[in-house]
Amino acid sequence: MKKIIAVGLLLSNFVFGQVTTEKKEVNPFKKGSVLVFWGWNNAKYSKSDIHFKGDGYDFQLDNVVAHDRQTKFEWGTYFNPGNITIPQVNYRITYFPKDNFGITLGMDHMKYVMDQNQTVDFKGYINDPEYAGMVNNGKVDLSGNDFLTFEHTDGLNYINIGAQKYHNVLDKKNIDIFLSYGAGIGALLPKSNVQLMGNERSDRFHLAGFGLDARAAVSVVAIRHIVLQAEGKFGYINMPDIKTTLNNKPDKASQDFVYAQFNFGIGYTFNTKKYN
Repeated sequence: MKKIIAVGLLLSNFVFGQVTTEKKEVNPFKKGSVLVFWGWNNAKYSKSDIHFKGDGYDFQLDNVVAHDRQTKFEWGTYFNPGNITIPQVNYRITYFPKDNFGITLGMDHMKYVMDQNQTVDFKGYINDPEYAGMVNNGKVDLSGNDFLTFEHTDGLNYINIGAQKYHNVLDKKNIDIFLSYGAGIGALLPKSNVQLMGNERSDRFHLAGFGLDARAAVSVVAIRHIVLQAEGKFGYINMPDIKTTLNNKPDKASQDFVYAQFNFGIGYTFNTKKYN
């Protein structure tokens, strides 16, 4: 009888040990993980009132239309390390201080180009008779490039910090799918390409303002570490100090607008394991 009980205990311990050594699912976005991400974006901008002020002029152009500037796809442009900042790109690093909660530091390298083929409302004054003469019945035609060219093309450069909450919606052996949402805030460091009323063209980086955004994304985690992500953003940008001349004159422009952005890219997680 004692032998039977002993054998039974041994078998019980063996079975119990087998159970405890089974592989257990682990969250790929667990506490302590790090995610690095690189992607490309497409942006849409609202109309914007742009106010210009300097020596001999103070005026506003109303409801100015602008678009982003997509770079034609070529492998040598989009994937050559020497050309990676030519397209509209997003890059960021995310740290997870808690399971499914990430703090992100990143930059959205968007591009903003004022449409030249438009006539806009003009409010204010210009002392120079040559350029004042381009204003007719409270409107100015921008199509000739003589009055103004206005771009943030290297680029708009929204440097932001954000927080996202992740929710797992699919958990399989080699793949996870997460939905996430969050918000961000940051600074605008555009390289503005501006030529205004015959002044020497300004093309330099300058801290111009701030931005806010709300964000939501779908993330697919495959083969334990590779992350494919599609994200949408809706945000607000306010730039009260845009440099419009090359020298150190006090000339400047200001504008604010809302935008919608879609980005897609690939990331990699560190300090994560699918199984323990």
